[in-house]
Amino acid sequence: MSQYSMHKITWHKALWRSSVTGIFIVALIYPFLYPSQVITSTEQAEPVKRLIPDFAKFKQVKKKKKAFFNYLRPELERQNDLIRQDRQFLLTLHDKIIRNQSLSANEQQRLTTISVQYQLENAPQDETQWQTLLRRVDIIPIELTLVQAANESAWGTSRFAKKGYNFFGLWCYRKGCGFVPKQRDEDAAHEVAKFRDLSHAVQTYLLNLNSYYAYDDLRMIRADLRQQKQKLTPEAIAQGLINYSTRREEYVDELVAMIRHNRKYMR
Repeated sequence: MSQYSMHKITWHKALWRSSVTGIFIVALIYPFLYPSQVITSTEQAEPVKRLIPDFAKFKQVKKKKKAFFNYLRPELERQNDLIRQDRQFLLTLHDKIIRNQSLSANEQQRLTTISVQYQLENAPQDETQWQTLLRRVDIIPIELTLVQAANESAWGTSRFAKKGYNFFGLWCYRKGCGFVPKQRDEDAAHEVAKFRDLSHAVQTYLLNLNSYYAYDDLRMIRADLRQQKQKLTPEAIAQGLINYSTRREEYVDELVAMIRHNRKYMR
């Protein structure tokens, strides 16, 4: 078990300078803030190293929002593409198993790697485990991830975003793993996680949503939409983020409102 843990937190206005959503703290050591191997797709593009723009310099709100979305969108889309590749691979293997076809050594190895990455102990051994894995290995709508980043980082102006690529309010628990919050309680030990680049931050955030037990509802909503052959709309998936903040329904409503209000700036 890793010494790192990922958590949802919405900062006080003095820290985030955005709406207060409270803090959702999960006291469980979580094993993949700095994963040893996260990307498993055989076909993948290298992440582009991009310096974080100074979003505070934008005086016009419209330009600021467009710049923020344009900065984050390429990496969010790249990570979703990698997830799609892994999901298609899993669907292909699942179909082979249903038809009693054997897997190659490479297929079995990649299946095990993906399974462990998504917090299964090993490759699925029965249909229940297969369905659990398929619910986890799936995309998150870009519009939802964009507004969450905006909400959690005060549109990229928080010091955690500017200095550590932490656009999503993730915590860690090893001394020196991130930034010590200025308003942390004396008996608290957490830090606000610092990431090596935007790719690392987005990987961690998406894997958190796709694996952590607090977001089971999100994965069930997504799986139901898949089963009904309906579109994965950001408004629908947002309903599964009720545990992302202690504000719960109010927080979800805020995200949905942000999606609808800012959709024109995401295009």
